[in-house]
Amino acid sequence: MTTILITGGSGFLGKRLGMALGARGHRVVLAGRNNKQNMLAGQMTGCPTLPLDVSRIESVRDVVAEVQPSIIIHAAATKFVDLSEDQPMEAIDVNVTGSQNVARVAIDKGVGLVIGISTDKASPPVRNTYGLTKALMERLFCSLDARGGTRFQCVRYGNVAWSTGSVLPIWRGMLAKTGVIQTTGPEMHRYFFTVDEAVALVLTALDRTAELHGTVLARAMKAAQMEDVLKVWTSLVPGRYERIAGRAGDRNEELLIGEQELPYTRVESYGGVPHYVISFNRKVDTPLTETLSSATAPRLSTDEIAALLTHPPVEEQ
Repeated sequence: MTTILITGGSGFLGKRLGMALGARGHRVVLAGRNNKQNMLAGQMTGCPTLPLDVSRIESVRDVVAEVQPSIIIHAAATKFVDLSEDQPMEAIDVNVTGSQNVARVAIDKGVGLVIGISTDKASPPVRNTYGLTKALMERLFCSLDARGGTRFQCVRYGNVAWSTGSVLPIWRGMLAKTGVIQTTGPEMHRYFFTVDEAVALVLTALDRTAELHGTVLARAMKAAQMEDVLKVWTSLVPGRYERIAGRAGDRNEELLIGEQELPYTRVESYGGVPHYVISFNRKVDTPLTETLSSATAPRLSTDEIAALLTHPPVEEQ
């Protein structure tokens, strides 16, 4: 039985990763710095939980020494664009120093594998502090893979629908309270990813470590213009939407694979789904030839958007 530690394990993705990995027969420990959320995560998943603040290396050492994991899935992050712009110290402490702490302790304690959870906002050209911190995590992990016995890899994806603090639960709250959704950018295009797809990407990376260590793995996703999402929602639920001032750090489109990454990115099919493997600083024989952008990605249909909006994951809070 493999022991897996998930940092940020009491978060939206961490809990569902815990359940999926537990169902495979692994011993999974969820760790996060919010003790209330840890308690709720344990109740939801049946996994043991521990307090962990990745920005403090002593905390990381204590938890790794107690759990003795073979694998660490590093999902802990300060993940919001606006918060990271307003509080860059916090974003750097958690996303950069925290990732460095996890890597150092993993190497020191002989952990076999570390998988970092990244974002399309890390792809070039990076537009915001959050994306910069995640880009540094990707580079750090992939560079460290070549040293010592610990293997490192990352996964990169877009917006996980209904994740804590993301746009869909925020909009739902606005509709319930005032009947008006306030939006900073109806013209924006965003990739949308279900939590099941997010879990599947991590499992794919985990199952193919021998092939994928030292790389960043992404997968094909559909996208939507935010105004289309708003139109579908207000056709399903009484209400309207209005534009408000934009947020610092936002951009109209997200790039899953940026132009500078093309020579280092190959396409693989896993489970019948196109996946993209980025090997930093190591050019591939048959590289991707065009950038992958949410503005030009295949579109979610009206029915697909409606299904996304009307079938959120089970709420546990």
